[in-house]
Amino acid sequence: RVRLVQAGGGTVQAGGSLTLTCVISETPSTTESMAWFRQVPGELREGIACIDGAGSTSYVDPVKGRFTIAWDSTKRTVALQMNSLKPEDTAWYYCAAALKAPDSARAFDFYAYNYWAQGTQVTVSS
Repeated sequence: RVRLVQAGGGTVQAGGSLTLTCVISETPSTTESMAWFRQVPGELREGIACIDGAGSTSYVDPVKGRFTIAWDSTKRTVALQMNSLKPEDTAWYYCAAALKAPDSARAFDFYAYNYWAQGTQVTVSS
């Protein structure tokens, strides 16, 4: 069974940076794709960045150019580097793993991901 453990998050001023990490507790070959989602209370959880086993990445427009998703060399950890943070980035952030890489149309589909981490809060003050 895949288990995901997140670390990072916290409070930062606008314009600052934070890094979130997600450790995968099983062999990388079983997990084909990883993604980061975020959720504001009262709203749906939205996908913001994803990466497949080959390292191909995709981002939604609000974070493009500011956030970077990347594997480490062992492919047991996925990081989300967040730069130039804005107050509207304030949310709970979750990493997710897919046993089968979703096609591009479903890259940010909640139901395409099989396992979820516990989440971590990111607060950006103005």
